[in-house]
Amino acid sequence: MDGMSAALDEPLAKSVGGRTAKVFADHLGLRTVGDLLHHYPRRYAERGELTRLSDLPLDEHVTVVARVAKATKKTYGPGKARLEVVVTDGSGSLTLVFFGRGVFKPEHDLLPGRRGMFAGKVSVFHRTVQLMHPEYQLLDAEDGKEAVDAFASRLIPIYPAVKQVNSWTIAKTVDTVLTSLGATQWAGTGEPLPAALRESRGLAPLPEALEKIHRPRSKADIMVAKERLKWDEAFVLQVALARRRAADDALPAVPRVPAEDGLLKAFDARLPFTLTEGQQKVSAEIFADLATDHPMHRLLQGEVGSGKTMVALRAMLGVVDAGGQAAMLAPTEVLAQQHHRSITEMMGDLAEGGMLGGSDLGTKVVLLTGSMGAAARRQALLDLVTGEAGIVVGTHALIEDKVQFHDLGLVVVDEQHRFGVEQRDALRSKAKQPPHLLVMTATPIPRTVAMTVFGDLETSVLDQLPAGRSPIATHVVPAKDKPHFLARAWERVREEVENGHQGYVVCPRIGDEEPDAKKKSAEDEAERRPPLAVLETAEQLAKGPLAGLRVEVLHGRMQPEAKDDVMRRFAAGEVDVLVATTVIEVGVNVPNATAMVIMDADRFGVSQLHQLRGRVGRGSAAGLCLLVSEMPEATSARARLDAVAGTLDGFELSRIDLEQRREGDVLGQAQSGTRSSLRMLTVIDDEDVIAAAREEATALVAADPELAGQPDLRSALESLVDADREQYLDKG
Repeated sequence: MDGMSAALDEPLAKSVGGRTAKVFADHLGLRTVGDLLHHYPRRYAERGELTRLSDLPLDEHVTVVARVAKATKKTYGPGKARLEVVVTDGSGSLTLVFFGRGVFKPEHDLLPGRRGMFAGKVSVFHRTVQLMHPEYQLLDAEDGKEAVDAFASRLIPIYPAVKQVNSWTIAKTVDTVLTSLGATQWAGTGEPLPAALRESRGLAPLPEALEKIHRPRSKADIMVAKERLKWDEAFVLQVALARRRAADDALPAVPRVPAEDGLLKAFDARLPFTLTEGQQKVSAEIFADLATDHPMHRLLQGEVGSGKTMVALRAMLGVVDAGGQAAMLAPTEVLAQQHHRSITEMMGDLAEGGMLGGSDLGTKVVLLTGSMGAAARRQALLDLVTGEAGIVVGTHALIEDKVQFHDLGLVVVDEQHRFGVEQRDALRSKAKQPPHLLVMTATPIPRTVAMTVFGDLETSVLDQLPAGRSPIATHVVPAKDKPHFLARAWERVREEVENGHQGYVVCPRIGDEEPDAKKKSAEDEAERRPPLAVLETAEQLAKGPLAGLRVEVLHGRMQPEAKDDVMRRFAAGEVDVLVATTVIEVGVNVPNATAMVIMDADRFGVSQLHQLRGRVGRGSAAGLCLLVSEMPEATSARARLDAVAGTLDGFELSRIDLEQRREGDVLGQAQSGTRSSLRMLTVIDDEDVIAAAREEATALVAADPELAGQPDLRSALESLVDADREQYLDKG
């Protein structure tokens, strides 16, 4: 490996010294020259133009370029001073706050009219957006001359940064590295894209793209660089997925064709309603897959309440008809118990095979969870190994060594994102041949994300809601600006209860966490208050606005029996208002619940809010969802809530969610300026690149499965699919 590959694999310490290299490794995860050069600017500020201060993200570390409008200093005692500097960019203003002895230098530097770069964490205090003790670098003063020279180009790169390493330090380091690389021979090798592909698509060579992304002379340079770097990411990722699909297709499986007059037919004959068109179409796709001799790998996505469970149950019954067994994996005990309950209810006496009064065609449906009693557990395990039980519903307890199947033919996984690859492999190993796999998710996934994240699964979508589901009205309640709106929200909950319905109140945390021992300093006073907690909120509501109603709590730290008891009583109508954490996010089905109030709604993600909202309006009465937030109107948090209130279309919301969260999260890692496998590709906007890369990758893998002719692509794959990425890509 010579030339460029070798240059990119050099440890950073060689170019920038051990001390700097350690900070970069510890805080940004950047260890080699290649890591650093692939840490691209988040955006570019132009000399004459300033960042949009009006859309700063809360709680994130940002770098802004702005002009000082005014500075005020308040002194309250010896050594106690507070300097507030307001900077502006025309779109909005931002307050910089300095305390104590830290005010001397900024007081001297930050005079009205001066321009600079400011880096810090965005917080809100007294409804003002601010940066506490930001680092800064002046851009136009005498002492800022060096800074202006360092960014000789007209476009200033602004990098994803962290508290310990600011954007301009990253820029200087990149500059040093690029300058030293200029002297070495680094062209020609280390190109993950096959030459023919590069030429046919008119893409720039990699050294040119890296130079242009970090030192653009014009916006056109940035475009050229981005196009090439996007292709690298899309292509390497799609090759990894194409190889996985090819490997999966090569596995053998037992075809499972339902019997003519078996369990499935008997079940269908008893259904009190007809399946929607979507359910029929998706079922046909699934049964076609089950009939082949290699394992089905299918993703079934559908809105909350679109009838996914019914489709999955019919597939399971079909497999039982064909002499096999089916297992359904749920992420939590509450969910496993609910699935078990709803499946046995839907099947009636068909779920009592071999029991007195059961149907001759029936089978046994067993539940297996970690907290079951020893006797019940022993019986369930026995029913599985003898084949007496055709269907088992359980949590990851199903995966334990002790669990043996008679003939496992189908695995249904609910809410895939909570299951890793080891669990799936462990389940696979319980079948004589790999079982068929159906993954269900209630989070709508736009097509390109499905191609990227679940690229090894075929996708089926249920997009109609079954008849009889009611619309949900959603409103934002600005508690800070309009406190009377919040009072009205509680009145609405009371009205629903008076009309014979029930409601949920959702809070971000439980409230019995360990208190933080650290004493709050003056600097900390600017941090946001802690999120509202279930235990305190329930107590306040029961004494105050909801006094006289039956208010109970539900959260993840309760004992499984206690949780199940509360849920059972809520479902039976013995509880009016359930104050809960997001444990109710998936699978809780109480058709009589019509109202939901989500406290501190800005602390939840878009798709999470959509999931939560799906818990109301499940019956014939209309649902109401109120999103309570103290965020000021112009913040991105409020924009997010308005988006949720504005549409019930989950696919539309998941697009908005992705655009806001960016792609790092899509591929599993929360982004905080650290590395993600996708740095340049945006799965929403680059649909065409992803689709084209998928075609090219599939063709290449078909022609050269071992990639023998592509050594550089092979090494790019190895670095992409490191241990944790392998796990993530192995979704199917």
